[in-house]
Amino acid sequence: MPVLIDGHNLLRSIQKTSEDLGSITAVRLCQIISRYLKLTGEKGEIVFDGTEPKYESRFDNIDNLEVFFAGVGADADTIIENKIRANTAPKRLTVVSSDQRLQRAARARKATVVKSRNFWDNLQKQLRRKKTIKEPASKRQGLSEAETEQWLKFFGIEQ
Repeated sequence: MPVLIDGHNLLRSIQKTSEDLGSITAVRLCQIISRYLKLTGEKGEIVFDGTEPKYESRFDNIDNLEVFFAGVGADADTIIENKIRANTAPKRLTVVSSDQRLQRAARARKATVVKSRNFWDNLQKQLRRKKTIKEPASKRQGLSEAETEQWLKFFGIEQ
């Protein structure tokens, strides 16, 4: 399910509620979201107001997440609304924003709406989960007779 994120809305939500993340930058936010999207196998887009900071070329090296800036004279909300309208499969789209205007636009197209704080909490929970590595079946079954004989022969142990 593709994810469409209101960048500054999410950033402000995080900064208001997380003292330790009060100084999180847009680049750092995108890197964290990229890790989450990679983990979940999803793709996403994030839209920020304003123009891309000239010193922040690190937005180019972010996987699974396209980063957009509204530019001068435009706003992220309008761009997000246009993206919602243009989406060919809106029922598969998840819109992340606590902005009522964007929530209405998403619901009108039957897209899933997730408030910024809820998205961030879920993202953090997913990233904290430890990946379980599936043990190979052979670990529980042990060596076959042929393998056992081969190792005994290798170590010079006679039966």
